[in-house]
Amino acid sequence: MLPVPVAFLLVIGATIIAVIAQIRVTSAFKRFSRVRTMRGLTGAEVAKAILRDAGITDVEIERTESWLGDHYDPSKKVLCLSPGVYDSESVAAVGIAAHECGHAIQHKQAYWPLQVRMTVVPVTMVASNLLPFIVMGGFFFGMVGILLTLGIVVYAILTVFQLITLPVEFDASNRAKRILRDSGVVMADEADGVSTVLNAAAWTYVAAFLSALTHLLHLLAIRDSRD
Repeated sequence: MLPVPVAFLLVIGATIIAVIAQIRVTSAFKRFSRVRTMRGLTGAEVAKAILRDAGITDVEIERTESWLGDHYDPSKKVLCLSPGVYDSESVAAVGIAAHECGHAIQHKQAYWPLQVRMTVVPVTMVASNLLPFIVMGGFFFGMVGILLTLGIVVYAILTVFQLITLPVEFDASNRAKRILRDSGVVMADEADGVSTVLNAAAWTYVAAFLSALTHLLHLLAIRDSRD
């Protein structure tokens, strides 16, 4: 197993990657949110068209006030788009809207990684709710005994969840790029902008996986150093 100092350095490295990934996605969104598509369709209009063409009639499209809080909720069959996506005619908006529609299409087609992720969501939510208490406990009392064991279990669950999330997100982005290109919603140069935005967003999921994995390795290293 890794020495504790090495594992800790991996955690630092993963944190840096996460920060860079978030900066990239924010920068890409801001850049291409200022570029209007030639078709002039809003994110909401694009989403409606994609769902209609896919034969999906039972998914509601809602406007959420959360900035970059765009997501598809398979349990409620609701596609939530932030104001900067729902109302915007930009390259970034149609790319993100199409990505979320990709998840709705995955759901309809019973795409198995999405099915697995939906199954483990309840356990992951419990683990996520426990995480702040573990971090606070570790800060005040040190990672000892049951706290260390619980931390390992929680980060193991989060690592598996983030690993499952990767193919779900990459597949949704690939579907979005293909749909937008084949339908003519975006032109060739606009498609490059869509790819830039979605590729930047994909790295945030890679960073989340690396963060969970390196924290897990760090706790395992601490446990093994005490045996």
